[in-house]
Amino acid sequence: MTDYLETEVLIIGCGIAGGTAALQLADAGVPVIVVTRTQEPEESNTYYAQGGIIYRGDDDSPALLVEDLNRAGAGHCHPTAINLLAEEGPRLVREFLIEKVGVAFDRADNGELEKIREGSHSSPRIVHATDATGRAIEVALIKTLVDHPNVTLLTGHTAVDLLTPAHHARNRLAVYDPHTCVGAYFWDQAGERVIRCLAKKTILASGGLGQIFLRSSNPVGARGDGLAMAYRAGARAINCEFIQFHPTTFHHQQAPHFLISEAVRGAGARLVDVDGEPFMQNYDPEWKDLAPRDVVSRSIHQEMLARDVKNMYLDLRSYIPFERIREHFPNIYQSCLPYGIDITRDLVPVVPAAHYFCGGVWTDEWGRTTVEHLYAAGEVACTGVHGANRLASSSLLEGLTWGYRAAQHIHATLANLPSPQAADIPPWQDTGQEIPDPALITQDMTSIKHIMWNYVGLVRSTPRLARAISELRHLEVEIEHFYRTTRLTDELIGLRNAVRTATIVTAAAWENKESIGCHYRI
Repeated sequence: MTDYLETEVLIIGCGIAGGTAALQLADAGVPVIVVTRTQEPEESNTYYAQGGIIYRGDDDSPALLVEDLNRAGAGHCHPTAINLLAEEGPRLVREFLIEKVGVAFDRADNGELEKIREGSHSSPRIVHATDATGRAIEVALIKTLVDHPNVTLLTGHTAVDLLTPAHHARNRLAVYDPHTCVGAYFWDQAGERVIRCLAKKTILASGGLGQIFLRSSNPVGARGDGLAMAYRAGARAINCEFIQFHPTTFHHQQAPHFLISEAVRGAGARLVDVDGEPFMQNYDPEWKDLAPRDVVSRSIHQEMLARDVKNMYLDLRSYIPFERIREHFPNIYQSCLPYGIDITRDLVPVVPAAHYFCGGVWTDEWGRTTVEHLYAAGEVACTGVHGANRLASSSLLEGLTWGYRAAQHIHATLANLPSPQAADIPPWQDTGQEIPDPALITQDMTSIKHIMWNYVGLVRSTPRLARAISELRHLEVEIEHFYRTTRLTDELIGLRNAVRTATIVTAAAWENKESIGCHYRI
């Protein structure tokens, strides 16, 4: 078995950002390797995105979308990024997702794309595939990649670290050179070995970090792997204090915190107490239940504290016709039934949960990071589109736009770039001999989740953040020792990345003394 692979472009992650970049490059004749830690390539944050993706409304314009993005982002959005997204994004939905990939978005009776309105949008401009838009996009993307002759798709491979000559080259004088990425080390889960994968260009599209919190809408792999690896490689990271908590995830003792899409409130549902009384008008009289997500999340949190209860409720039954609920939210309907909740008849118990990372690895308008030949796209990246809080349904559009643009830039600059040499980068040196104890990994991960939820969650304070920094620093020392003396597993790699990511987020929250967007300090 070889421990070495070589390709023109390496893409870590295959959600909408990684998949879009891979397809664009492959269609242009560029060989790419796409790597994912999951066994099923569809498994990603994209797959679980319910609500929709921004398109263009009938009485809409790029200027209106820019205004909405900036308002939701608390005026902290990068002007270049939001203008670029508003101008290019809707066109890519049509040309790339619909015409090229064949995503089947819902259509009205006249055959036109059905467009709905979501929170903080001034126009009905969201296209969707019932309440499983991300799934429809991801399945269609993977279908095009699996059999593509220029795509090698590796599942069950966990990225360990980015390969940078300054850190890994045999020639120690490379430490004086500018930071450059030449690929990554991967843990082959089935073969239990580490593989070097060298590439002229690398795209980091590894998703988010919601699983460092006790409650999250994210899948189990969203533990901040990409952010931690980029940080260790020397990449700049910004806006890391801005963690968006989705207001409405399903709350049940035996259930995961799966998402109850914002489209439900867009269709008319109201947040209510146990007696069915709405309360959002008390917190945001203008937007009420369609206020920005940070406002809605904190309002629910405040109601829970004031009433000493574990959750609030969504009322669909009083505001949306029975047939419309079943037609537009079939997956939410089916997901709630096993827990005794019929959303057409019952109030739906909900709580806020960590949902989306608005910060990340700094990138320019082409997805380039501060490490040469390393690009980032999707949730792991910070383009400046989201500012201090994300506008609903903008994340899929950002992943599409920057995945596409990164591919464009790479294709235009790849031809004259020399290939990295395997002889310059040594094979992985395995220093760990101990057999990993799952109980220790689980306990450490649980500690991280509780620290982040209690001290770095919806509402932050100086004493809470100070406690979090102290406990995370101690924990990271212990985990780093554990990592270096123990045989690799996906879970151990994830634990190391999770504590580093938690520390990055907490340090950013400590530095920002002002409340803005989804960073709220008391």
